[in-house]
Amino acid sequence: MENERCRIDHAIDSNRPAEPHWPVFVAMLSIAALYAALPSTVLAGPARLFLASAVVALLISITIAQYSRNHSMSQVLGHVLNIVVTAGMILSLSFLITNVMHHEVTPLQLLRSAAALWIANFLVFASWYWRLDGGGPHQRSRTPGHTDGAFLFPQMTMHPEAKKLAGEHDWEPRFVDYLFLAFNTSTAFSPTDVPVLSRWAKILMMIQALISLVVIALLAGRAVNIL
Repeated sequence: MENERCRIDHAIDSNRPAEPHWPVFVAMLSIAALYAALPSTVLAGPARLFLASAVVALLISITIAQYSRNHSMSQVLGHVLNIVVTAGMILSLSFLITNVMHHEVTPLQLLRSAAALWIANFLVFASWYWRLDGGGPHQRSRTPGHTDGAFLFPQMTMHPEAKKLAGEHDWEPRFVDYLFLAFNTSTAFSPTDVPVLSRWAKILMMIQALISLVVIALLAGRAVNIL
């Protein structure tokens, strides 16, 4: 037991450089821009302004928390940010479906809205996977080599010697890995090359695939048929 505790303590390195957060910041700003591009019949001007302001304010707060090394606060604010953009996406989708049922949106507006929500969908869920997997980005960066998490990435199945030869002995997933995973889920409705291990991850991926199916099959398909 003592040897196991020493091994775990040695595995955690608080001096390792933290993973850069700018990719997820760009993703969040892109989501805000996508919401701003939605027609006013789908998302009213005040709602778009509120979402954009909330995203910017939370990103600034997260940046301050990161520079202050208050990682727990940064994680909490990150979850709040994800909740805000997820709520915005679900509300926009529900409003768009209502408008389609009442014939209050033109085919071009419908197609543009469907494309914006489809892109926002995989950006939102990529952020969720990035923030939740393995305890979050800060916890993952403290542990050399990602060996445990909600997703089984191909690098995690490599033999230690093969990982060293490939220069992947300290590999850990970054935001682009979760973005790739979320993109595959939205296009193929499955995680493709990354098996899902945790129940919470399976639930999130089912929700993401369902939203993507609604957007592609019902909304985009209807817009194409009308055109």
